[in-house]
Amino acid sequence: MEVKSLVFAVNGERFDLSKVDPSTTLLEFLRSQTTFKSVKLSCGEGGCGACVVLISKYDPVLDRVEDFTASSCLTLLCSIHGCSITTSEGIGNSKDGFHPIQERIAGFHGTQCGFCTPGMCVSLFGTLVNAEKTNRPDPPSGFSKLTVAEAEKAIAGNLCRCTGYRPIADACKSFAADVDIEDLGFNSFWRKEESKDLKASRLPQYSQSHNNARFPLFLKEIKHHDVILSSDKGSWHSPTSLKELQSLLESNQANGFRIKLVVSNTGMGYNKDRDGYDKYIDLRGISELSKIEKDQTGIEIGAAVPISKAIEVLKEESRSDFLADDFAMILEKLADHMSKVASGFIRNTASIGGNLVMAQKNHFPSDIATILLAVDSMVQIMTGAKFKWLALEEFFERPSLSLESVLLSIKIPSSELNKGKSHNQGRTFLFETYRASPRPLGNALPYLNAAFLAEGSMSKDSGRTTIDACRLSFGAYGTKHAIRAKKLEDFLVGKVLSVHVLHEAVNLLKSIIEPEGGNSDTAYRSSLAAGFLFKFFNPFLIDGPSKMINGCTSLPINGSIQSNGNHNQAQHDKSPMLLSSGKQVIEDCSNYHPVGEPITKSGAAIQASGEAVFVDDIPSPPNCLHGAYIYSTKPLARITSLKLRPELQQHEGVVDIISSKDIPEGGQNLGAQSIFSSEPLFAEEIAKYVGDRLAFVVADTQKLADSAANSAIVDYDVENLEPPILTVEDAVRRSSLLEPPPFLRPKHVGDVSKGMAEADQKILSAKMNLPSQYFFYMETHTALAIPDEDNCISVYSSIQCPQYAHATIARCLGVPENNVRVITRRVGGGFGGKSMKSICAATSCALAAHKLRRPVRMYLDRKTDMIMAGGRHPMKITYSVGFKNNGKITALDIEILMNAGMYLDVSAIMLARLVSGLKKYDWGALYFDIKLCKTNHPNRCAMRAPGELQGSFTAEAILEKVAATLSMDVDSVRSINLHTDKSLESFYAESYGEPYEYTLPSLWNKLSVTVNYDQRVKMVKEFNRINTWKKRGISRLPVVFEMGLRPTPGKVSIFSDGSVVVEVGGIELGQGLWTKVKQMAAFGLGEIQCEGIEGLLDKIRVVQSDTVSLIQGGLTAGSTTSESSCEAVRLSCNILVERLKPLHEKLQKEMGSIKWETLVQHAYIQAVNLSASSFFVPTNYSKNYLNYGAAVSEVEIDLLTGETRFLQTDIVYDCGQSLNPAVDLGQIEGAFVQGLGFFMLEEYETNVDGLVLADGTWNYKIPTIDTIPKQFNVQIINSGHHQKRVLSSKASGEPPLLLAASVHCATRAAIKEARKQVLSWSKFVGVDSTFELEVPATMPVVKEHIGLDIVQRYLKWKITNPELVA
Repeated sequence: MEVKSLVFAVNGERFDLSKVDPSTTLLEFLRSQTTFKSVKLSCGEGGCGACVVLISKYDPVLDRVEDFTASSCLTLLCSIHGCSITTSEGIGNSKDGFHPIQERIAGFHGTQCGFCTPGMCVSLFGTLVNAEKTNRPDPPSGFSKLTVAEAEKAIAGNLCRCTGYRPIADACKSFAADVDIEDLGFNSFWRKEESKDLKASRLPQYSQSHNNARFPLFLKEIKHHDVILSSDKGSWHSPTSLKELQSLLESNQANGFRIKLVVSNTGMGYNKDRDGYDKYIDLRGISELSKIEKDQTGIEIGAAVPISKAIEVLKEESRSDFLADDFAMILEKLADHMSKVASGFIRNTASIGGNLVMAQKNHFPSDIATILLAVDSMVQIMTGAKFKWLALEEFFERPSLSLESVLLSIKIPSSELNKGKSHNQGRTFLFETYRASPRPLGNALPYLNAAFLAEGSMSKDSGRTTIDACRLSFGAYGTKHAIRAKKLEDFLVGKVLSVHVLHEAVNLLKSIIEPEGGNSDTAYRSSLAAGFLFKFFNPFLIDGPSKMINGCTSLPINGSIQSNGNHNQAQHDKSPMLLSSGKQVIEDCSNYHPVGEPITKSGAAIQASGEAVFVDDIPSPPNCLHGAYIYSTKPLARITSLKLRPELQQHEGVVDIISSKDIPEGGQNLGAQSIFSSEPLFAEEIAKYVGDRLAFVVADTQKLADSAANSAIVDYDVENLEPPILTVEDAVRRSSLLEPPPFLRPKHVGDVSKGMAEADQKILSAKMNLPSQYFFYMETHTALAIPDEDNCISVYSSIQCPQYAHATIARCLGVPENNVRVITRRVGGGFGGKSMKSICAATSCALAAHKLRRPVRMYLDRKTDMIMAGGRHPMKITYSVGFKNNGKITALDIEILMNAGMYLDVSAIMLARLVSGLKKYDWGALYFDIKLCKTNHPNRCAMRAPGELQGSFTAEAILEKVAATLSMDVDSVRSINLHTDKSLESFYAESYGEPYEYTLPSLWNKLSVTVNYDQRVKMVKEFNRINTWKKRGISRLPVVFEMGLRPTPGKVSIFSDGSVVVEVGGIELGQGLWTKVKQMAAFGLGEIQCEGIEGLLDKIRVVQSDTVSLIQGGLTAGSTTSESSCEAVRLSCNILVERLKPLHEKLQKEMGSIKWETLVQHAYIQAVNLSASSFFVPTNYSKNYLNYGAAVSEVEIDLLTGETRFLQTDIVYDCGQSLNPAVDLGQIEGAFVQGLGFFMLEEYETNVDGLVLADGTWNYKIPTIDTIPKQFNVQIINSGHHQKRVLSSKASGEPPLLLAASVHCATRAAIKEARKQVLSWSKFVGVDSTFELEVPATMPVVKEHIGLDIVQRYLKWKITNPELVA
């Protein structure tokens, strides 16, 4: 019986489809064909978690429902036949009531922009649902069966760019039965002093009934027979037997159809295989591919079995009493390693077989291939009607599987290495797997993975171990597939293991592990291989497996289990711990109630449920078209022709290609315009950089538009053109410089010549480089343009500066500005990246809509966004510094070459802001020469803390160099160069304020006492003394950040029922602007002092930005827009209060106390104008001020891998009188973690032409929950009253980002200790501490500074010092 209709449910709603394009993903369907928009497109690769859904599937044999999370961006719609899909709206919503997950995430202040939040909720929900199915004891009331560890790991695959993860982790942990409620962070549910029981009772109550996904009964009746779905785009087949599969493959071969074998389609995330096929064949219904069979010969796992299911089975079997100890241990280690592959929602659907086939066909750097290779696994292949078992090693060596061949199953054999060996007491068996990855818990490809299995026998007389047999596999190091190191195996077998033998083995390994491609990580990967080998064989050395080489006592065995006879002794290096705790200290500030109260972020609950509407969530108007960019792949070239592939050129769905030729008469080719600069919308004849916009393809769907743009064939010509300028040095040589306005040029401080003359010592012409960084907002650039009557147009844009987009669109179209309207409700992350670039996106859609007279929208794919974004300004720095012998700086002379890209953009502000960051210390005298270099790269944007980040870090690097030169403690050098009141006034003449406002010295000392800094320094030294293979570092840094307020409009209107609507020029980016504005409006209107005014906050709504309703909105940036918007609203409220006062006084005399609603009703009757607008313009006295803070960070580095663990960070930060401490706390944590990404993780690499190579989640790694400080403590200081600021408040959005340099400096300190140790092995007493630690300090960078040959040097030292070997 054939099924020719696709039936499934979404949040209980039935869908029955007879015609389906089999290439359609579940995400595409949900976003385009349903009202459920909580599933977001962010990466399209399964790497971010924004699109996660819960899939529920009924098993009629077991009569139970299986629930698992999955990435809807990779899940093909046809694969969910008979399934129920639950999105965040289905978990809970504003109509039916929010789920406790959503309420707790909101109450723990775990949402900022909110774009990622629905995916977080579904990931946690799926974990909760499955935990409740276990047979664990019933938890206390209000909690679940989850453990804290499971709760934290629930969101390990979900990315967030805003929050820093800590509050989200706390919300997750609040459900765990074993949580210590005192460990949970700041929230809106309880007060710190309350008892544990009272705190628990205040949480939104949870019970197992909240997880009833209510699997629809009609789906239980769906028959999963051979599903055949067809459309004009292709057909979908779900065979239920190998015979049916063979028949399909034979017919396809005969007819030449393009076919795709499908299990879960997760491979598309890596392969980017988005082409259509004639036939899709779903393998999951074939029992032979889904079976799991166990017998005495081993375990056979069907190729279609999901990785998560395989992990479950392997763990279950490892606990069996009937398995040999060795085999049980192997299964356990395999399962542990697999749990670090990808993320949970990928492992739930990705199949074991698919992973191996990708490794064989696509050279995918598979962990699973490597670990299975080490245990002599087999694979079963079906070719036609023939079946054959192959060793996994042979499978990889063969040519790629042909279309008629299918991988059926994988066999993990239980046979022992040496069948003839008896289980004597001297027998040693060891199996271990390794992976070095930027993220400990997965969701990142490894630099190298390995798996080693060895068997040895120990001599009773000598106590030495002979290697009887071993299998050593390596993978993911740049070669085609995982390999066995057979030369090394042959060398080791029969050898009595010793330091000499291990030294020879490591040297031999270097010739075997030779990564292809010769990239920068080649030597690092070889070094990792040596480290893994050393770590594995170390337990065998000298006195047998239970002891180690003298001096290596700190070397973790990393989970090795040695079997001596039948006795297992486990020595586990704990799998990476997640964030265990964090403390938040917030001082009360209730002088301006409700301003200063830590209220929950406005709209947090609807962000969690996915009901908050972003631009791409707006339903498409009728006849809406979609656009995508064709961009240049050359840095400087003439465009001679541009066309699409013939099949797309003639595709009826491709409507037009918009270019500069389509600019209407009277319009201008203008893509972005700001106060400082402009840039063209499209290249006209010459493309000037890689990523330059050439044209805009418009089609019926976004998928088709993207496909057409990607297929574009562009012919280039470089004849008679100068070579492109691709370096800052070349720009200087060719005088290619951009000039900012004179008023933005900063001033030098003091006499550098005099300062240099006063110096005892100098460092001359030292050099350092700082890289770029990508914004990685979760929502890429998006816009929707709708033509209106009378040549008007409305544009919905995700943008930080609607005013500039408004003016640019009008000039591009050649229409008056009153014909244009730009609307922005909220932005899914900006960080400066949604300024000028978003203007281009909005203008492109407006131009296409204007020409075609149809609505046009665009949602930029992640790869294109990353290529075109520009990112943070990279720069090269040369400096000379003079200083006294006590570390006091006397003068700094610095030259900076800044790569600004092709157009000025907002680079004009960079000089002043960079110098401002540099001025954080008292240099005595400061002279700078900063050049904005015009290059053939995309123009750089003002990314969060633009200039200040680079300037502040440069200052720290200089002091590090000075301290190293003087052999002084760098903390002492920092302390002696902190500003005095006098020097602060000299360096920050326009913003230094009153002496009592300079709080940094007190913060500096307070932090030292709070974290017990001196004692921790001693503890770090002691740790380093007794540990050989781990080293720690600790660092304390200050931040001085110059803030500037800008003019901002505001409007407050009171409706007849007393409810209030507020409009501001500032845009809600996730920074809590709307929340603070609501509080300010409630405070301002509360001055009228009516009865019941304390409930006014709930009557206030802040609405979207509309450039027609409120003009001169300016740019939301620089951290101060929230306070500027608040002040504009306060001024508007003051006007309304003045208007209402006479009436209020009159009614009071007549009626006594007056309710707010009564006052407003009378005001309407008496025609009082209840709408007021204002325009806040800061005075010279109030425009600028300084922010202060300090941080201590402690890290631990692994000398064998270069991995850095962020153990603890403590921040103390001056918020003035915080407008909302909860919001400011989130900004502090989120900014710090984003800075941590810049300094430690994120590599925004390009090729020689400037083409971005890090173009997705596979190769650009922002921080995740497992890469933030394990202990993350923040204290917000309310530093007193400052009349010239908005209710004495200070901003928090950018300054804490600079404090993340403390992690980098702590890492440098740890490396310094490691280098000192390595030098001691060469009998050199001293320390080489003048090295420059690059940014980001990734694992390869850290390892290179420690020494790539550290294992060889250590073993050589042991050989030459035999007295140290027992």
